[in-house]
Amino acid sequence: MKKVVVLTGAGISAESGISTFRDANGLWENHDIMEVASPEGWQNNPELVLNFYNLRRRQLKEVQPNSAHYFLKELEKKFEVVVITQNVDDLHERAGSSQVIHLHGELKKVRSEKSEDLILDWEEDIQLGDLAEDGAQLRPHIVWFGEMVPMMEKAIEEVSDADIMLVIGTSLQVYPAASLIDFIEFGKPIYVIDPNSVTVPVPSNPNIQVIRKTATEGVLDLDL
Repeated sequence: MKKVVVLTGAGISAESGISTFRDANGLWENHDIMEVASPEGWQNNPELVLNFYNLRRRQLKEVQPNSAHYFLKELEKKFEVVVITQNVDDLHERAGSSQVIHLHGELKKVRSEKSEDLILDWEEDIQLGDLAEDGAQLRPHIVWFGEMVPMMEKAIEEVSDADIMLVIGTSLQVYPAASLIDFIEFGKPIYVIDPNSVTVPVPSNPNIQVIRKTATEGVLDLDL
């Protein structure tokens, strides 16, 4: 069975009603990104950061996977499918995808402020004073700007072993995730689905096909 590795970004979740991380004005839900997605922002105003992610977690309960998420689940009937996502929602899991790697963390998990490996499932709001087993404040299990991406090595391993790569709903501008496209064996087919102009980091690869459509429309053009 051939292996398909899929890299997804904000574009696939946007069609379910989840706000994209970067808007044209550089704000995310009217917040400067560095205020709510950096260690410095956390140190300066942890209550603001917690409230921000509490709202995102509540919003997640109100949205559903879309047809592009379900398309990836259906691919498992024909291929081994590994989804690598930059998104922190759980829409891939709710659509039924069996192998999902979250590069940038997960909204429905929290971790100790001090111990990166002390991670808990978490459905409700996080409050100041909610502590991990080690006595440290709980924080969102989100990879913020300037932090290491712990699942990157696993993602590279999966891409290196892929027969086909799909890139859906990401501008390939956020690193290190954007560099994953470099690790598929040269000549293997790569399909990039995004309605916006995408700068593909490896334009010399002869088997890259760009589909300038939304995620839900673009997956219908795939002939795998």
